[in-house]
Amino acid sequence: MNSIARANPPQTQVMGAVLHGEKTHIQSLSTFFDNWHDRGTTIEYVSPEEVQEYHLHALNLTLQYVWDNNAYYRDQLIQAGFDSPQLDSLQDLSRVPFLIKDTLQGDKDKLLCCDSRKIGQVHTTSGTTGQPLYLSYSLADQFIHEFIPKYTTLFDDHENDVVGIALPYEFSQAALGFQRLYQFIYGATVLSLGKGGYLSTIDKTLDILKVYNATILITTPSYASILAEECEKLGIVLGEDIRLKKIWITGEGCSPQFRNRLEDWWKCPVHFLYGSTEIGVIGVECSEHHGYHLAEGHVKVEVVDIQSGEPLAYGEVGEIVMTSLLKEAMPFIRYRTGDIGYLEKSNCSLGIQLDTLHLRGRMAGQLEIDGKPVSPMMLEHFLMEVPDISMWYHFILDEEGFTIEVEPFKTDLTEEEIAEKVQRHMKQKIGLDFRVKVTSQLPRTYSKVNRIIRKPN
Repeated sequence: MNSIARANPPQTQVMGAVLHGEKTHIQSLSTFFDNWHDRGTTIEYVSPEEVQEYHLHALNLTLQYVWDNNAYYRDQLIQAGFDSPQLDSLQDLSRVPFLIKDTLQGDKDKLLCCDSRKIGQVHTTSGTTGQPLYLSYSLADQFIHEFIPKYTTLFDDHENDVVGIALPYEFSQAALGFQRLYQFIYGATVLSLGKGGYLSTIDKTLDILKVYNATILITTPSYASILAEECEKLGIVLGEDIRLKKIWITGEGCSPQFRNRLEDWWKCPVHFLYGSTEIGVIGVECSEHHGYHLAEGHVKVEVVDIQSGEPLAYGEVGEIVMTSLLKEAMPFIRYRTGDIGYLEKSNCSLGIQLDTLHLRGRMAGQLEIDGKPVSPMMLEHFLMEVPDISMWYHFILDEEGFTIEVEPFKTDLTEEEIAEKVQRHMKQKIGLDFRVKVTSQLPRTYSKVNRIIRKPN
């Protein structure tokens, strides 16, 4: 082997093939987007019928691909009665078996559909409810497929933006996904802030946001509140020293009123973005804040009855089911997310035609109080209407029942007066009596915040 061959290892050859000519089955979908571009539009504005045509074509490409390249998927389809991996209509999608997280945990190869030498990146889920999921991406997934669809209204950003990404870079997909989006599509400057790691202390994060005149911040709702609190301690004036044009919030549930308080603090609009490590971006809020417009170029979303698994109509609440449309290494087909919500047809004043998704939290996180089902997100929304408490709280379930633990915030009220005010307000809004505990200082966390504490009896 000569020195030139040794200087060009297989990885370099693979990347060159992917980025400079080798085509995948997924890239044929570009014809849809090229056609819309030639018409001066995007998938955001085309008719639902055109989106459905795209979905049927993309789903059939994916089903044929997994049939040819993955034994697990092929066996599941055969057992479901398929002798050919094709759908005649979108209604036939309900015949495809569900993908359940429990069957994937700890198995890095079950869904893998390409040669392992094509894997460019591996991510994992947190594994907080069991073994983690191992998620593989090909280089084409990361640098080509992800960017085939364009959403020019939902992401109205440009090369002059400076984007601070305050999300975990360890194992997670989100931070690197946003970094690729803003660097490769928008040509923006990216500040890789991380989220409370060894080199990403809060004071350094705030300093670089200030020095580089950041225009966009991407983070979790709890970390956005931590950064805002620290600004006050350091004498940094939000809206003056740090002047953002918007914040993207993702990674944790967040109620509208929690968002309102962040907007008041940061002096800029705050938008929700719904995604997952398994699927990527799923839904994005427009400026109207009336639900998540689905990223229908990337994903097909269904809502199904939690018990029967039957598809539900618009407006009916059930479990959210996802099918990825643009993944080569590890497609997810009819994946039961454990999230609850409902779909609506778009009625957006901006003209965006993409369906909207309304989240109602996690199935595992739903609460039952005095025999009534209660959404933690709804409780948070009403709790955050009390200005005398901070954005840090706990819902505690133990042998005594249900307690709301809160922390005072810029108030002259005594702890007894705060507790009485919270009790009265929540009774008025929810119709239930809650015990309230006031704690002078609740602990902060840089990791995914857990507001619900279940104590064993």
